[in-house]
Amino acid sequence: MRILQGIAVSPGVAIGEAVVIDDKGYRIPRRFIARGAVESEMQRLEGAFAAVGKQIEQSRDEIAGELGQQYGAIFSAHLQMLQDAKLRNEIDHLVKQRHYSAEYAITRALGKYSKFFENLPTAYLRERANDVHDIERRLMGELIGNRREALEEIKSPVVVLANNLTPSETANLNREMVLGFVTEVGGPGGHTAIVAEALEIPAVVGVGDFLNEVSGGDLVIVDGDQGRVIFQPDDETIARYEQEVEEHRSLAARLDLLRDLPSELLSGEQIHLYANIEFPHEVDACLQRGAEGIGLYRTEFLYLGQEQEPTEEDHYQVYAKVVQDMGGAPVVIRTLDLGADKIARSPNESRVAEANPFLGLRSIRLSLRNISLFRTQLRAVLRASMIGEIHVMFPLVSTLHELRQAKMLLTDIMEDLDEEGIPYDRNLKIGMMVEVPSSVIMLDHFAKEVDFISIGTNDLVQYTLAVDRSNKEVAALYNNCDPAVLRLIEMTVRLAKEADIKTTLCGQMGGNPIYAMLLIGLGLRSLSITPSAIPEIKKVCRSVSLAQCEEVARRVREMENAREIKRYLREEVRRAVPELMM
Repeated sequence: MRILQGIAVSPGVAIGEAVVIDDKGYRIPRRFIARGAVESEMQRLEGAFAAVGKQIEQSRDEIAGELGQQYGAIFSAHLQMLQDAKLRNEIDHLVKQRHYSAEYAITRALGKYSKFFENLPTAYLRERANDVHDIERRLMGELIGNRREALEEIKSPVVVLANNLTPSETANLNREMVLGFVTEVGGPGGHTAIVAEALEIPAVVGVGDFLNEVSGGDLVIVDGDQGRVIFQPDDETIARYEQEVEEHRSLAARLDLLRDLPSELLSGEQIHLYANIEFPHEVDACLQRGAEGIGLYRTEFLYLGQEQEPTEEDHYQVYAKVVQDMGGAPVVIRTLDLGADKIARSPNESRVAEANPFLGLRSIRLSLRNISLFRTQLRAVLRASMIGEIHVMFPLVSTLHELRQAKMLLTDIMEDLDEEGIPYDRNLKIGMMVEVPSSVIMLDHFAKEVDFISIGTNDLVQYTLAVDRSNKEVAALYNNCDPAVLRLIEMTVRLAKEADIKTTLCGQMGGNPIYAMLLIGLGLRSLSITPSAIPEIKKVCRSVSLAQCEEVARRVREMENAREIKRYLREEVRRAVPELMM
């Protein structure tokens, strides 16, 4: 049994067999074959070994000719390993007798050899494990062509282990079959983490290098609450986690009973709970968990993973469905937030790689640079506003000029629709995300030009503390409850209240029960969170009074560092709602 510590980004526990994906692609598309397919599978295996043998011979000859025979000998050793009769018999046996697929048989057999080398006492011999990995990658390349797209085609329940998953790859995971995932890189607040939470897939990121030490088919436990990953767990550990899964189910069933009850404090104040969504199908989860509406609809996922740029009709049909399915509840549509770690094939294919993408051409800046793209989306939003209560919200606004440009374009499109005789809601509410320090500092001016604001803590933390939220190396510095971040949140709430505009907080921070009392104490009365988090936050709301929350906020204001604040908040929630802090 081996335990690794990473960053918990999506809660829950997953227990299952591993599918390992590295930079070379998908290792095991299927594990077993039908009895009648053995002969054809052996032919695939034979073809792969023959092709890889030729590849290695070619590498040997090229390197020997360029650098000398002593370097070519490295590949002679690879060839000798590939042609080893014992290894080949072992793989053949797994296919013929156990009916493993060729890919699975190779991974199992070569995984055993690589682990043997890795456990040897000298560094020189341990390095031989890399030779085994090289042969394995070559064989897999021949068998499956290193296609990462196979992620979408997983047909049996697995835990995905990968170096990295992009937000679009995560979005396209088969939710029925992917029990959880673990990545070597990534950090808290990254968009991959956000998508995992939306899909309700337990996930741990930023674990560090580990892929070379596991094999496809190994049993893995993903603890998305504590950020632990356990390989080859013993029976006692498996039993403990199975019990934990059962306790989670039991708690979820009890919290479901709150669905139709109001989210109000013991002292009577109403706390409005809305949902964040990425995909239209999440509306079902919103309704099941009692969301009052959609507080943040992230529309960029229309683009990620798509070959073609969505048309106005594509946008319209999706927005119309969400609004209709919400049955009259408000839906806040955030305009495109592409760029940084959310790179679409279109419209950004021709973009030059940026040195600092989170500080570069992303979000509202990208939309304002691609007016035709922006116009397409805004037209669809306006058309859909006739179906139900839609609000439009601009992301990552950092200057008044950006906000005014976006509003001017919206006005221009309204005039176009008027000329075309296309109806839309003339009282459409316009809002903006507050997620960079400049928008907080200038909020008294912004507030005169919008109907509402929403605090995006994921980016606000990143830009306030100068911490890349997707970088595991600085993950410890990314902290929602840093005093500087809390001061900006409180300042935002105060300025919005003075301007008499509604404030919602829609970052991941709002969905964590330990922050609920603090946020209410700081003056927030509206939160937009993942649907799965609504029951727990409602439970906290219904268990505490406003006086308790304000006392928590008062105590936190006196503290100087995030660690102290987080410890204090955790204890306060444990006292108020012990069942949530098991």
